[in-house]
Amino acid sequence: MKKNLLSAIVFGTLVAGCSQMGSTPVARLDDGQLPLPADYKSWPAFLTAVQREDVKQIRDIYMNADAKKGSAEKGFPDGAVFVMENWSIKLDADGKAVKGADGKLVKDKLAAVFVMGKNAGWGVDVPEAQRNGNWIYSAFKGNGELNGDAKYDTCRGCHAPLKDKDFVFRYDEHFAAVKAGKY
Repeated sequence: MKKNLLSAIVFGTLVAGCSQMGSTPVARLDDGQLPLPADYKSWPAFLTAVQREDVKQIRDIYMNADAKKGSAEKGFPDGAVFVMENWSIKLDADGKAVKGADGKLVKDKLAAVFVMGKNAGWGVDVPEAQRNGNWIYSAFKGNGELNGDAKYDTCRGCHAPLKDKDFVFRYDEHFAAVKAGKY
C-alpha cells in the first residue's frame, strides 16, 4: 500500500511539473518516463492540422509555456515540452483519403500521442551517437495508455538530423510564424 501511494505521489508530481517545467527542479528522466500532461490541450499550439497524407495522418502539436519561450537563435529552453497527437484520417470505400470542403484531410480517430521533453541531464544514458541533446520521448496509445512497445531509437533517429534546429521538426516554420505575429 505504501509503495502504491509513493508511486502515485511521484507520478502526480511529474504530471503537475510537466506543465510548469523549468520553474522547479525536475527529476532526471529517461525515454518512456515523461507523463502525458492532462492539460496539454490548453497549451499554445505549435502547429495544428499538419497534413500527412503520405502516412494517412493529421498531426496537432502543442507546446508548454516553457517551449513558447524558445527562439530561433537559441532553440528551446530546459523545461520545454511538446505533445503531438497523431490522428488517423477518414478513408473512402476505396481506401483513399477523404478531404473536407476546405481540401484538407478529415480526422478519424486519435491513434497515438507522443511527448517530447527537454531538461538538463535527461537522456544521459542514451548512447552518444543516438542522443538528441537533452530531449527525451514518451509514446502513448490513442486512449492515453503508455505504449510499452514504443521504440524510442526510432524517435531519436528521426530527430537526429535536426541537430541545428534543436532536434525539432518544423522549427523554421514555427519561428517564421512567430516572427509574422501569427501567435
